[in-house]
Amino acid sequence: MTSGKWDKRIERAHELAATHAFAAEGLQFYERIASFQKTLYAGLESGGGKAKQVRSPGSLRDELPLILLLPWFGSFLSFVADVAPAPLSRAAADLGGAGGMRWEEVLDRFWRAGAEVVAELPPEEALLAWLFLQPYAEYLADTTEMAAAESTPSLCPLCFAPPLVGVLRPLGDGGKRSLICSLCATEWEYRRLVCPACGEESVDKLPVYTAPELGHVRVEACDTCRHYIKTIDLTKDGRAVPVVDELAAIPLSLWAAENQYAKLSTNLLGI
Repeated sequence: MTSGKWDKRIERAHELAATHAFAAEGLQFYERIASFQKTLYAGLESGGGKAKQVRSPGSLRDELPLILLLPWFGSFLSFVADVAPAPLSRAAADLGGAGGMRWEEVLDRFWRAGAEVVAELPPEEALLAWLFLQPYAEYLADTTEMAAAESTPSLCPLCFAPPLVGVLRPLGDGGKRSLICSLCATEWEYRRLVCPACGEESVDKLPVYTAPELGHVRVEACDTCRHYIKTIDLTKDGRAVPVVDELAAIPLSLWAAENQYAKLSTNLLGI
């Protein structure tokens, strides 16, 4: 079972919650969600195996076996209703009582449209669908034989979702930049001095901001399109787990919002 990465995420969330009081509540919620996601991923892996298959770019969204996923979704909604903050807990309870036809509609709409479905679904339902389908998407990505990249796209090369977070990995005397998908967690290389929202390349228009309490987390902003993405610098903290450390960097998100920068893709806390 490929459980190691889920354990690392859960352990890192627990560690950061103990040291960063300002993010403790959100990280504790993430710990609970990640534990369910780990179980769902393990169930999918047990039933479907680990063999890789070739998938063409964007084709991941062609696969949604609702007959397999719906039984898990009911228990997921009950779980979230018990552990989530009040607004999301109520939404999970309401959706849980709406029945299977509504579940199918919510999951199918989100899967086909991704983040764009927020305009069609209540934000809480879109968030629930994302939290539930993320480990399924990640399982598909992990069982995909990726073709060699011919370019550095700003959207995920497998499912076309926007990136959630960037990462700088050690390379020589510096760092190599990658982006991590908000849906399937695919990681792909991306040029370091380019805005992933609009393609701006001028260094003068691509400011970087950090905070003392989280020196390894960068806000990489763009003064052309006014978007930003957080990037986790593993050259400064090799123990960081990008999708978790991004959640902990709430002060940077608040700073960016106060300075009229919009996040390229929101996280499970809605920021």
